[in-house]
Amino acid sequence: MKCQYCEKPATFHITELTEPGGPQVMHLCEEHARGFLQKEAATPAASIAGALAKQLDLGQTKQELAELDQKECPVCGISFFEFRNTGRLGCPFDYTHFSEDLIPLLINIHDSVEHCGKRPRRAAAADSHAELIQLRREMEEAVEREDYERASEIRDELHRIEEAGSTEIHASEEEE
Repeated sequence: MKCQYCEKPATFHITELTEPGGPQVMHLCEEHARGFLQKEAATPAASIAGALAKQLDLGQTKQELAELDQKECPVCGISFFEFRNTGRLGCPFDYTHFSEDLIPLLINIHDSVEHCGKRPRRAAAADSHAELIQLRREMEEAVEREDYERASEIRDELHRIEEAGSTEIHASEEEE
């Protein structure tokens, strides 16, 4: 199908239900769809039109999308095309490798890249475990630099965190 305004292939098929005479179907190319959606921002369908316009502004033309689909993870070998089809990444490194392509997608879907939902009950334990590992690494580095004062401060902090963690574990066991 071709665009109503030019001879380019129609990639957007918009049905307006606001007309009194019934639904109006429009077949538009990407260029005319962008103009139509920006012009329609003042109508009640602005939220839908805005979402479509936002999608157009992601810079994903056919050519750019084809180039992006060829991008592969050097660790697991998954391509961005496979990710788009399955909705799943292959390994943890994919989040880093595809980050500049995933961030606009996540912002478009969730309006943010920060998780703001529920966390597992034991997530605090995982966070403190990661903090302990980081502090031990810092303490080893301080000893290697012969900064014994800093190493002792870190050691004391490690003991404080470990003691606090053991009291939390006993408290949670008593609750269960």
